[in-house]
Amino acid sequence: MTTDEILEKILSEHPEIGKTELCKRLRDAKKKTGGLIREEILLQVIAAELGINLPQESVYDQKLSISRLVPGLYDVTVSGRIIAIYPSKAFKGKSRGKFASVLIAEDDVLRVMLWNDQTKFVDSGILKAGETVRFCHGYTREGREGKTELHIGSKSEIELNPSDLDPADYPTVLKFATKINEIVRTPKSKKVHVVGTVNRIFPASSFTRRDLSLGSVMRMDLADTTGKITVVAWNQKADFLEGNLKENMKLQFVNARVKVNLNGIPEIHVDESTYVATSPPDERLTKIANLKEGLGKVCVTGEVLTKPTIKEVNTYKGEKVKLATFKLKDETGAILVLAWRHHAETVNNLMPGDRIMIENAYSEKGLDNKTELSTKPASSIILL
Repeated sequence: MTTDEILEKILSEHPEIGKTELCKRLRDAKKKTGGLIREEILLQVIAAELGINLPQESVYDQKLSISRLVPGLYDVTVSGRIIAIYPSKAFKGKSRGKFASVLIAEDDVLRVMLWNDQTKFVDSGILKAGETVRFCHGYTREGREGKTELHIGSKSEIELNPSDLDPADYPTVLKFATKINEIVRTPKSKKVHVVGTVNRIFPASSFTRRDLSLGSVMRMDLADTTGKITVVAWNQKADFLEGNLKENMKLQFVNARVKVNLNGIPEIHVDESTYVATSPPDERLTKIANLKEGLGKVCVTGEVLTKPTIKEVNTYKGEKVKLATFKLKDETGAILVLAWRHHAETVNNLMPGDRIMIENAYSEKGLDNKTELSTKPASSIILL
């Protein structure tokens, strides 16, 4: 259906809205989605909200990013990197079935719900965290927390590691991780993604719930380059971590919740809605000796050789920004690192001997014709 046909259909069934109000809703929807979704599709969403059934339209667009998705779209295809996988669960009511979910990352994080037969991709282990995936012919709905979700049903298709996708184009959870100092500085009861290193582990303990069943809880200290915070794990997550946790292990928590304890100190709480994983070595790691001018999206790990020094410099655009410089080494060589803007603050507390990972940086030739490693806004720096 064309835009005019949908407008006419909506006004015929809801004349009380009026064309002026309907056009205003359409303008607001276009603004919200950045103008990347066709008007007739946005009108279809508005019609669905008003209880009007219209023929489903395809909205597949290679350029349509996760952040632009809105509820009520059909025949949606998106790609991303899997950052969390939740096991399948059975449900019953008017009908019986199963569902599972995964989180994927692109320019934002999206929950993808898999229904019935599609849960086999989770149950069999075909879908793995860290790999790229394409979900085809799904539909969007509003989730419990008001965020858009993609639903994958019997007519949908799933492609793992598609050959036409460049994995370097899809970020890891590091891009969306919240720094610990941000949590400590502005604690809120919200969900966050956190990556850090286990500092200290406290023994697990049990407690009795109101229904007299037993629960378990354990605590640990987690650190990154910006600070340290207590992590509280509950029940199944406490049991899992108690059996697998070691000091100096690198962990990632996806969808953890920030809470303030009785002493007014923020903590990270981990329960069944949180995805927990050790952070594996990045397959895209480049040895320092192999860095050369012009490489983009570089990922390296190494030991800090010199304490970072920070200064303000003027860019070619006339901006005054912060720049931190320090030397990093691995078993193959050493390199000068330039940490720009907010990354300068991130590395400010690093000391010689600290081991770090720098993700999504680029290499360039310095003033003395030696290769240097520079950060960009999308880079991540994490203490190992």
